[in-house]
Amino acid sequence: MILVAGESLIDLIVGPDDGVHASPGGGPFNAVRTIARLGQPTRFLGRFSADPFGQLLTGKLAQDGVELAVPGWVPEPTALAIVALGARGVPEYWFHVAQTAGFVLDQPTAQQALQADVTALHIGSLGLVVDPMAAELERLVAGLAPDVLLLLDPNWRAQAIPDADAHRARIRHILPRTDILKTSTEDLSFLVPGRGSAEAARILLGWGARCVLLTDGPSSVRAFTGGDELAVQVPPVEVVDTVGAGDAFGGAFLAWWAERGLAREDLARSPQLLAAVTAAARVASLTCARAGAEPPWRHELDTDEEWGQPLKQ
Repeated sequence: MILVAGESLIDLIVGPDDGVHASPGGGPFNAVRTIARLGQPTRFLGRFSADPFGQLLTGKLAQDGVELAVPGWVPEPTALAIVALGARGVPEYWFHVAQTAGFVLDQPTAQQALQADVTALHIGSLGLVVDPMAAELERLVAGLAPDVLLLLDPNWRAQAIPDADAHRARIRHILPRTDILKTSTEDLSFLVPGRGSAEAARILLGWGARCVLLTDGPSSVRAFTGGDELAVQVPPVEVVDTVGAGDAFGGAFLAWWAERGLAREDLARSPQLLAAVTAAARVASLTCARAGAEPPWRHELDTDEEWGQPLKQ
């Protein structure tokens, strides 16, 4: 079981024709949908509003087969992200998150979700920015069992982070327990200002992460570990928009890893890491080929090669 903890929200996507489309979103929400659609059992730790958007969000998770760690509703409204798409489909964001349902979390609820069947935990995005959820997720990481794999996706959003230095400090505090740090070039510029991507990734490894995965739009995905650096070309697609592509990448990586029963220590094995990054890049590309954060289903991967054959242990 993969536990994904963090926010859900509604992306209000403003198109070039000034039309507005309401799309379910939030980095962890997109990631958990990706994992479930790729066939892995997954549980979402987050709360939902009783408003119509909350019902839309929970309906999407139910359709995808995601288990809710905390069923039921809270009175706070659903968080909103205003998304404007540029000429190349690259989104720009504005957020309405204060006192919203997606960030309601208490310690007993968080601990209850981390049951014995959990083999991996996915955290990040605004869930590590907005309290009370941010503080509770930090406590949850501190109590993780030694065999639980942790993926951290900072998903830096400048407009939603009131104190950048405090947020950097929180990320750095979590890094020594982080197995996979999924980043973009924008994330690296925030986490380690003034450094090139490769140098920044090595610094983050030195701060404790086992593996740094770096996405950069259509450019190659790079993977850094203590003893290796890999690069994987991103499959070309006709891009509709890039909303949720990075979330799909991280979710797909975890789904691939879990399907093969791999552990934290296997991140040091280059063939496994290369195959996982290749599969995740394919899933992210397919997400870019459709509007909104709609990751592909397992059966939509055209050939076995796109998801990868099981590796010999």
